[in-house]
Amino acid sequence: MAYNVTQKLIKEHLISGQMTPGEEIGLKIDQTLTQDATGTMVMLELEAMGLDYAKTEVSAQYVDHNLIQEDSKNPDDHLFLESAAQRFGLYFSRPGNGVSHPVHMQRLAKPGKTLLGSDSHTCANGAMGMLAMGAGGIDVAMAIAGEPFYVKMPEVWGIKLEGKLPDWVSAKDVILELLRRYDVKGGVGKVIEYYGPGLDNLTADDRHVIANMGAELGATGTVFPSDKEIKRYLKSQQREEDWVEILADDGAAYDIEETINLSELEPLIAKPSSPGNVVPVKEIAGEPIYQSYIGSSANPSYRDFAMAAEIVKGKQVAHGVSFDINPSSRQMLTDLVTHGHMASLLPSGARLHQAGCNGCIGMGQAPATGRNSLRTTPRNFPGRSGTKEDSVFLCSPETAAASALYGKLTDPRTLEMEYPNIKDLDNPTVDVTLLEKPKLPEEAKEIDLQKGPNIASIPEMGELPDEMELPILLKMGDNISTDEILAGGARVLPYRSNLPEISKFTFEIVDESYYDRAMGVKDDGGHAVVGGYNYGQGSSREHAALAPRYLGLRVAIVQDFARIHWQNLVNFGVLPLTFSTSDEADKIEQGDVLQFSGLRNEIQQGQEVTAKIKGKNKEVKLRHTLSPRQVDMMLKGGLINWVRDRETA
Repeated sequence: MAYNVTQKLIKEHLISGQMTPGEEIGLKIDQTLTQDATGTMVMLELEAMGLDYAKTEVSAQYVDHNLIQEDSKNPDDHLFLESAAQRFGLYFSRPGNGVSHPVHMQRLAKPGKTLLGSDSHTCANGAMGMLAMGAGGIDVAMAIAGEPFYVKMPEVWGIKLEGKLPDWVSAKDVILELLRRYDVKGGVGKVIEYYGPGLDNLTADDRHVIANMGAELGATGTVFPSDKEIKRYLKSQQREEDWVEILADDGAAYDIEETINLSELEPLIAKPSSPGNVVPVKEIAGEPIYQSYIGSSANPSYRDFAMAAEIVKGKQVAHGVSFDINPSSRQMLTDLVTHGHMASLLPSGARLHQAGCNGCIGMGQAPATGRNSLRTTPRNFPGRSGTKEDSVFLCSPETAAASALYGKLTDPRTLEMEYPNIKDLDNPTVDVTLLEKPKLPEEAKEIDLQKGPNIASIPEMGELPDEMELPILLKMGDNISTDEILAGGARVLPYRSNLPEISKFTFEIVDESYYDRAMGVKDDGGHAVVGGYNYGQGSSREHAALAPRYLGLRVAIVQDFARIHWQNLVNFGVLPLTFSTSDEADKIEQGDVLQFSGLRNEIQQGQEVTAKIKGKNKEVKLRHTLSPRQVDMMLKGGLINWVRDRETA
């Protein structure tokens, strides 16, 4: 049988289940990635599990999100994460070393391996011929402990690339083209695999840009082959010995097939406030901007910054424009300095920030109210920038730099200059100064965890009741993101290791009264929420499931779920249900009380669930898609209880 690259990777790591789309499979995980906004919970979960030492080939803990040290909370957590990495046998990437995804690609990613990360953009390392997937923190903790990762077998969406990108069009425009065609749900239940002659014209870093934003399509992952370009990249990073060739077999088939002719693409831009709201730049050229932002895991390469530097070289950005440069890694920043590109950016008026996620996650660089911000970041969900009523556009570095010069949205093809033909460096800087290697097992046992005063243990959570009366505290629309369920940013994320405190921010973007109302019914059995399509899109942060659960959320009922958030809800004992038909949602109003009876038996016997609306003589027909393993977890109140019971059995 001829296999594509995705099928080869899954077959090689398959522990349980069949490779039939939609069936639950268990996969062996070779590598894991955690970052500081999610990693504190992962380390607390490893401690609760009693893990002695990581059982993966490679696990790494990065500090890239919570870099602002306005008080002791973030640095205290950095010390905790460093001690936990030493205790459990993980690499530790110190503050300032860079964003997890490009740093992992530079230093640790290996073709042919599986990578699971507690960050939705872990899929970026699919550029390296890996099966790289985002997941909730507790799933990553389980993988570090040697447990399989369970996921529904995806369809494989083969995208054949032809042609070559024109001047002023780059890799960001490739993924924006897919988002233009299919919006933010187009990749749900799929792994996107790129192949074809057009790959010969895309560098490893170009592929990273495309793979990174597969998350915005809702895809389980993005896969590229490991070919001669990946060999070249690993050689440049002094890791050629890690290369293996992984190509699709001749005659390999795909569940879905698509073609993109790179030669036909043009500069594209996603308008506020969704990555799927994509139009050609030329259609909205001329709109004034306040900010132009280069960087993030979505455009992290030397080429992205060098291109911007060449565009503004010898010029000044427009008056009143904040031109923000957010380097993605320490070693890449060194190369920009060495090759003179910083000497072009800074005199133009650019503002240089430390290597990290920064404004992408709302950690600084928030735009002014009512002003347009152009960003090369992967997301523009409402409020993610740190400004509640923000207006964020997603674009390529070429578009961002050209627009900075003129102070308005500008198609880079209209620039009166020769196209800067930037090439990857043959010998880039290799810097491991701030990447600490794991302790040996015998050394790790001697390490004590350093817990600051802001770290609180995860509270006990009870089993799923058989009978429940749940008021509906919120009824929401489509595409509610995890940023809207629980915001990021400098105000919120310092409490990531303190569940009682971080829960106070839950759903505040949707309804500021939610927290008080949830606390009011928490001791009376909890509550439910209702949503539309693609509920929980975006970040993998498990706090978006854990904080509502702490406040008494027992059931979430929507038209359909984003994959990672659905799995996070299951992991923490929140029953995820969907309407049996789309019009069933019309029966329910915010404030209604749902009555569930015989629920435990109902979810064990089948997929259908019925709820009565108290006082209305109406029933709502619902369904679940839990596997038998997940039903058992749900009955016990979540994954932590399930693991604990299994260990004591």
